Amino acid sequence: MMRLCAALLICLLGSLNSVQAAPGRHPVWSVGYHEMTFLDPLDLQPMRAIAFYPSSDREHMSLLEGYSVEAGADTKVAIGRFPMLMLSHGNTGTPLALHDLATSLARKGFVVVAVIHPGDNSKDHSRLGTLSNLYGRPIQISEAITATLGDRMLAPYVNADQVGVIGYSAGGETALILSGAQPDLDRLRRYCQERPDDRDACNTQGELIVDRDDLQPVADPRVHALLLMAPLSLKFGRHTLADVHVPVLLYSGDGDKLVAFDKNAAALARKLPTAPDFKLLAGAGHFVFMAPCNEEQIRAMPALCTDADGVDREDIHRNLISEAGRFFSHTLGRPTRAGMQTADQ
Repeated sequence: MMRLCAALLICLLGSLNSVQAAPGRHPVWSVGYHEMTFLDPLDLQPMRAIAFYPSSDREHMSLLEGYSVEAGADTKVAIGRFPMLMLSHGNTGTPLALHDLATSLARKGFVVVAVIHPGDNSKDHSRLGTLSNLYGRPIQISEAITATLGDRMLAPYVNADQVGVIGYSAGGETALILSGAQPDLDRLRRYCQERPDDRDACNTQGELIVDRDDLQPVADPRVHALLLMAPLSLKFGRHTLADVHVPVLLYSGDGDKLVAFDKNAAALARKLPTAPDFKLLAGAGHFVFMAPCNEEQIRAMPALCTDADGVDREDIHRNLISEAGRFFSHTLGRPTRAGMQTADQ
């Protein structure tokens, strides 16, 4: 009888261990956020970024610059070393408009650093249309990578060898420069001669303001993968993209009236040296990549919150978040400690 009980106990413990080690199981993380301040490499003035990270604390909701965000301030960081994703927003925008993507990827096991570009954000347009903005944005992202790797709170939990960039609209242009693309300003001039009514790309009639003549496009070899959403990419031809060798997940809507689909995402998909994973969203416009709006935002910003008939922004975001998690897990790798696995397996 004693032998039988011992055998049953061994079987029971063995089954429990096998359940705990079963493939597909992963930790359940909440999300924390940590505000960072470091120097803008262009003028050595303070600039900001907000890092969203996996947390082992309870769930929190926070109000950040008018957005309700599922994250708590400086909550306990989950144990592990996590891949790092830099988020570059569009012209005159804010990365918080993509808060659901940032927090969802943090919940999957990524540290997502949302950079506020000085001189080109929702509160400061002073560098819009300038050469310093075109070439300075990628340098700012590189500085944000360095700042995160040196941040006392986050540095122990990020992996310097697992860095990707998420670029939305003009942030897509920024991401491409970081991966080796070289802007061709003649392409912008020709485009604006052909389509002078494009108020977004041609607000300076195809001529960027030369406020700095000491800047040039600088790639960052630490960047290993790109997620591009409705990227501004008309300044790049096939030869100026020749040095882009990182994997790319590319999203665009064929109803984009702001960043012309045919001259940007569609052309980029044809010209990249390695074909991207291209997701074309039927009928979707430029702002579909911003987080779904609440009732108050719909009333305050109808142009940014309203999609064409048949376009389901919430469904698009569910698929985008899932695909982005899979893409970055595959291209960058997962958190490096045992048991640190993302949700998409």
